[in-house]
Amino acid sequence: MRKIALSAIAAIALLASCSEGNKRVPVEEVNFAAVITDSMIYGSCSNGSAMNTLQIVTDADDTITLDLADARERGLVHGGYAVGDEMAVMVNSDTTEARLVINESELLGNWVIPAPADGSAETGISIQKGGTAKGIEQTSLTYKSWRLFNGQLQIVATRADDTEETLAYTITHLSTDSLAIFDGEYTHGYNRQKN
Repeated sequence: MRKIALSAIAAIALLASCSEGNKRVPVEEVNFAAVITDSMIYGSCSNGSAMNTLQIVTDADDTITLDLADARERGLVHGGYAVGDEMAVMVNSDTTEARLVINESELLGNWVIPAPADGSAETGISIQKGGTAKGIEQTSLTYKSWRLFNGQLQIVATRADDTEETLAYTITHLSTDSLAIFDGEYTHGYNRQKN
């Protein structure tokens, strides 16, 4: 995924340098944030929702009703939904069908696995409201923040050598007690930490 993103950035920089005749535009002058936009819609689940219908009031205060049949059939409704839950959805071109549904409210919490060394302790990540992320018994990474962006869970972390990176995952499963995320090579399965 990072290779694709870097290739896209290089292509944009190349196009920018070719515009206006042969005048080159330095890469630092290209506004990459303006080029890559989030295609997800965010809002809260409304009372017009049913088994194969999701009605959400968007963050822009619009109400949309989405057919979930196709997304449900493809296993792309993650975390279910109930009235009041914060939702993130990707939709078709006319905003009538959901292509991907992620329940942000269900995603919040402490997600753990047995520690790799001996399995006697738990290690993982705390995904908190407002975009904050924290490690649970982590020594090699310090989690800082998270967001959903273009259908992926992105987590900003700092390594022990102070190198900051954005880790991108595809959510493959989300329920009340379990979370599975795919990093492009491995699937990581977590359980919700019991208090």
